[in-house]
Amino acid sequence: METAQTVRQGMGIFKYFCLLAWTAICLLACHAALAEPRVAALTGAESSGASAELQALTAMARQYENAEGVARDFQRAADLYCEAARQGYADAQYALGWMYANGRGVPRNDEYAAQLFQIAAEQGHEQAKAMTQYVVAEQVSLPSCMAEKIAQAQAPLIAMPPAIFPKGQVSRLVEKLAPHYRIDPQLVMAVIAVESGFNVNAVSPKNAQGLMQLTPETARRFRVKDPFNAEDNIKGGIAYLQWLLAYFRGNVSLVAAAYNAGERAVEKYRGVPPYLETIDYVKKIAGLYRKTRHAFQRSVTEPSLIVAR
Repeated sequence: METAQTVRQGMGIFKYFCLLAWTAICLLACHAALAEPRVAALTGAESSGASAELQALTAMARQYENAEGVARDFQRAADLYCEAARQGYADAQYALGWMYANGRGVPRNDEYAAQLFQIAAEQGHEQAKAMTQYVVAEQVSLPSCMAEKIAQAQAPLIAMPPAIFPKGQVSRLVEKLAPHYRIDPQLVMAVIAVESGFNVNAVSPKNAQGLMQLTPETARRFRVKDPFNAEDNIKGGIAYLQWLLAYFRGNVSLVAAAYNAGERAVEKYRGVPPYLETIDYVKKIAGLYRKTRHAFQRSVTEPSLIVAR
């Protein structure tokens, strides 16, 4: 009896210590998750479609931030994150926002953090979406390193020869319609090439339709009855380009960015929005249409506030 009782007591003590050990492990795991949620987020977000270069920049920044194989250097980490964030990489935008939100190696700045989280959230970054609920600011702004988002895409390409587009029904329609709106046919052809690859029946995942990929809202705005009719679609697209050129006072980069992301997004970020898709779009247009300025008609609309001055 005494031996059995001793065994039971021993088993009870063993279970007690097992429970303590398990509790300690859980607490440590929870603490780690709360203390460094950004690291876990970055590890699981590499499938966002970003280029290998941007992923490498972000990985290097993470090493400097966390002293992983290199001496800790918060400023170097912030600079690397900012370079990738400037080019539209959501993971880097989130990571840099985390540094500013927590004052981690940089002065705490909720305005920077709130804006960076918002940008990343708009690209579908789940952790950034969560952080937008906790980090808010009456005014938002971006770090100075992100002020020039696509300098290369906006640089003049004078030395490059003009793009050569395929001849056919589409080019004939553009040559016929563009002069009525005082739009360079080469700009219209560049937009068609990037938007649909000259496919009159193209439909995007966001339901943009036809040669110039008009959304139903834009089609209604410019009175397009049949977006899959080549002439009707091109008329609507050219009318939109005419309006955008007047609104952004002939700045081709801003017009291209607005055609892709909407004029409100361009105004919100006071320039080309830091979305990978939009940055790539502007670069593609710049590669096909060499001019950075285009004539515009002031009578079409009042200018955007970001160019009015």
